Amino acid sequence: MTDNIFSGLKVVDLASFIAGPAAAVILADFGADVIKVEPPNGDTWRIGYRVPPQPMADDNYPWHLDNRNKRGISVDLKSPEARQIIERLARWADVMIVNTPHPARERLGLGYADVAKFNPRLIYADVTGFGDAGPDAQLPGFDLTAYWARSGLLAMTHDAGTAPTMPISGSGDHATAVGLFSAIVTGLYRRERTGKGSYVTTSLLAQGVWASGVVVQGALAGARFYPLHDQVNPPNPLSNLYRTADDVWFVLLVPPDKWPALTKALGRSDLLADPRFADATKVTENAAAVTAILNAAFGAHPMAYWAQALDAEHVTYGAVHSPTEASRDPQLRSNNIVVPLADAGGHLSETISSPITVHDVDKVAARRAPELGEHNEEVLTELGFAPGEIDDFEVRSVIASKPRRAA
Repeated sequence: MTDNIFSGLKVVDLASFIAGPAAAVILADFGADVIKVEPPNGDTWRIGYRVPPQPMADDNYPWHLDNRNKRGISVDLKSPEARQIIERLARWADVMIVNTPHPARERLGLGYADVAKFNPRLIYADVTGFGDAGPDAQLPGFDLTAYWARSGLLAMTHDAGTAPTMPISGSGDHATAVGLFSAIVTGLYRRERTGKGSYVTTSLLAQGVWASGVVVQGALAGARFYPLHDQVNPPNPLSNLYRTADDVWFVLLVPPDKWPALTKALGRSDLLADPRFADATKVTENAAAVTAILNAAFGAHPMAYWAQALDAEHVTYGAVHSPTEASRDPQLRSNNIVVPLADAGGHLSETISSPITVHDVDKVAARRAPELGEHNEEVLTELGFAPGEIDDFEVRSVIASKPRRAA
């Protein structure tokens, strides 16, 4: 194994909640020195696990997921004295990540022009809800509203006759984090070639539209859309969800040329002799009839039976796993998707690694996220502040008076 790719890279994470901090986690996983900057009352994500419908636990699992391998300081950025800290952080950093709304950002002296004057090589990474321009640029952005609802994704992810499905909180944020990470790396590569810093950005809306790109591009092409999915009468019964006798749903995904193989797995090769089902085109034309046959067949045996039968004929399927089942999937540990987490305390001993692997390169071993203001003195000393200045910051409440354990 070689050294960590981003060893020596200095990152200031001024972002809150999920997308920006999660992008910083990817950099930290590969060795970057990341300083998490929080307000005195802490990042909102510290209490995220207490808000329904998030899974309830004694341990602050989302905080460690999105802030592991970082050092943490707590600064009241609204304080005039905080400008000194911002300036020194900007001079220190290679990358600065922000998601503060633009008007507030300018008031705090956190705009690109404000900080780039201290460090023209800085990669300034910005994540917004709806982009930098347009009538809704200043709207607050959340993954549920910008990534899911606005992008077209949510309109397509429910069955006919049902309400749109409430997405999983954070799913759009974590996808957007990978996009923001890509923008940062692109800026760093440009800096390698030109010596110049960059202002790089993405938005939850842009990432959501990219995720739904096939259907949105179809709309741009004037495509004709099928009705919303209907399990009993789908456009293609070979690409549908089915339920087994033990109440396990699975996705069936059968290319047209594999229809004979599916009939063999079902023990229903006789279907090929039926003129309604002789080939894949006929199968599609008679989708409701085929679906009824498949529903009856799959409902007669448990998932284990069908896994063996479908595997024997090399028919593609995927069982629908619950989060608990997914967390126990041996593939996750075999591929270092789930890795040990050190020193988090409580019952939290593992975490999800970032979804990028570079072979022959180690990731940093995952360690707990910082407590609120845990590294105030350490970081401010590295930035060149004298002990008396740090004490004065504390007296004036520019920084948190004492590190407090995360909620």
